[in-house]
Amino acid sequence: MKTWTSSPLSDFDRYLFHQGTHYRAFQFMGAHFTEEDGTHGVRFTVWAPKAQRVSVVGDFNHWDGRTNTMERLPDSGLWSTFIPDMKEGTVYKYEIITPVGHRQLKADPFGFYAEVKPNTASRVYDLQGYAWQDERYLEERKLRNSYEEPMNIYEVHFGSWRRTSTDEDAYYSYRQMADELVPYAKDMGYTHIELMPINEHPFDGSWGYQGTGYFAATSRYGEPKDFMYFVDQAHQQGLGIILDWVPGHFCKDDPGLRMFDGTPCFEYADPNRRANRGWGTSNFDLGKTEVQSYLISNALFWLDMYHIDGLRVDAVASMLYLDYEREPGEYNPNAYGGRENLESIAFLRKLNEVMFEEHPQVLMMAEESTSWPLVTKPTHIGGLGFNYKWNMGWMNDMLKYVELDPIHRKHYHNLVTFSFMYAFSENFVLPLSHDEVVHGKKSLLNKMPGDYWQKFAGLRAFLGYMVAHPGKKLLFMGGEFGQFIDWKYDDSLDWHLLEYTSHKALHEYVKALNHFYLRYKALWQQDHQAEGFQWIDPNDNEQSVVCFERRSKNGHRMVCLVNFTPIVRHDYRIGVPEAGDYEELFNSDDLQWGGSGVLNAETMPAVRQECHGRKYSVTLTVPPLAAIFLRKKIEKAEATQ
Repeated sequence: MKTWTSSPLSDFDRYLFHQGTHYRAFQFMGAHFTEEDGTHGVRFTVWAPKAQRVSVVGDFNHWDGRTNTMERLPDSGLWSTFIPDMKEGTVYKYEIITPVGHRQLKADPFGFYAEVKPNTASRVYDLQGYAWQDERYLEERKLRNSYEEPMNIYEVHFGSWRRTSTDEDAYYSYRQMADELVPYAKDMGYTHIELMPINEHPFDGSWGYQGTGYFAATSRYGEPKDFMYFVDQAHQQGLGIILDWVPGHFCKDDPGLRMFDGTPCFEYADPNRRANRGWGTSNFDLGKTEVQSYLISNALFWLDMYHIDGLRVDAVASMLYLDYEREPGEYNPNAYGGRENLESIAFLRKLNEVMFEEHPQVLMMAEESTSWPLVTKPTHIGGLGFNYKWNMGWMNDMLKYVELDPIHRKHYHNLVTFSFMYAFSENFVLPLSHDEVVHGKKSLLNKMPGDYWQKFAGLRAFLGYMVAHPGKKLLFMGGEFGQFIDWKYDDSLDWHLLEYTSHKALHEYVKALNHFYLRYKALWQQDHQAEGFQWIDPNDNEQSVVCFERRSKNGHRMVCLVNFTPIVRHDYRIGVPEAGDYEELFNSDDLQWGGSGVLNAETMPAVRQECHGRKYSVTLTVPPLAAIFLRKKIEKAEATQ
């Protein structure tokens, strides 16, 4: 793990920052405690290339910009000053006199800590000194190959997972979440917690995706070292932490990055390219070298200072296309006449190259919703250089399918099977994310058609199918116990539902399913290789049943079958890999999880009768709206096979 101490700003630092190749600019930009000429104080440095004057202001100088003016560094857009005897927690902003003489107050783009909303100033904060206890986890992480390991991600919005009361700002703190969320996720069988953005942001309803402080863990939940404690506790429990990260666009609120020195500084100068109309934000000018230094430094900052395991890069599609959410005539083609944003493409490749050079085990995940090729392939062969991509096509197809009345599903069987046609073209994560359970889209449970029992059975089958499907897994909070209403960012999840039998049973089911997934290598070791999957029968659309094999490297096989109708199928014959006796290892229709109890309790001997192109086959009873997992019986099963 990289460590650092703040250092004086050198000519070489300035050069690299302006060249777009200073990847740890946070070591000298912003506010740093230091000693100069025997005096303790804080060195402030900020980028404001077109400003007439820049000052540090706050309560300490009565917000008077004439008191602590900053020096413009030679041949640079950087300004710097030293203020002696400043205390930790001191509130400050930069007073900037714009080229036309206007006065504006800005939070520190490199600020490590901020006032609690609705206040918007930065606070001087020393990030050094936290006593990390995750050395063993970090050493073990160096030896891992995430592609061949289970990855079961629990996506969480910090402010609404659980609250202390119904008051508007009754958040759990970072430390409370460490003590409650971390052991909960571990017990439930998750391997990672993915956090919606925790960088500082003014509006709760943006969920963190419209930030003003890219280097500040939001003060809503405590101090930066409290967030370190959260990550530390997760690592000690063997859980990785992934942050959602937004390098495409930023909040337009006045104290933030927008028109930082009175001119387009972090954003495009072209108003048409600057405006992100879909979100009401400003787009980063990713062709500007100082912006590249800023963003890549920020990505490394979270890994260096907070030991984060990876970043899920938000809204990559909006970065890749000049015409994203724009009508013809509302964008200018690139130099070759195309719609691709060449500057963004170059930035993403540069970002990933730097990240993997500095942290080879980092998880760099793209939320990319189009058919852009080679997202998870190396940059030297033309790829974007990520190592994972959210499979948005799978998510959209399957959510459309499971919302259909089962009687009509046979006509849309391709929605279930199409994803297998491209499942190995990228390293995919299968997401059931926050975006699909908000704004009237209905919760996962409420998307399921049918009566009360069928809703729960349908969700159990769907989640079982996701576990069986090649790709790493992600489930948004609340889905594991059947949150019935849409997700609300300003309220707690409905934990009281666990007092009801059906919700409690679903919760126990998801826990059991997660641990079942973790146990068997066949379900994850070859997620990204075609050798890890083989169809048994993709064509039973009349009965809405799919059946396939998953395989581990050592030859162990798991037969996975899902029935998407509420009809029991008796004497259902399927081809199996080889001769022997087969046993049912897992069945989502078990009574203990609220099912109807249609199980295959007896051993199923494979007979020499050809079926599905295989010499051997078994007959079984297929439960209604259920996922089942079969395996050839072996005398001594290892803990994980």
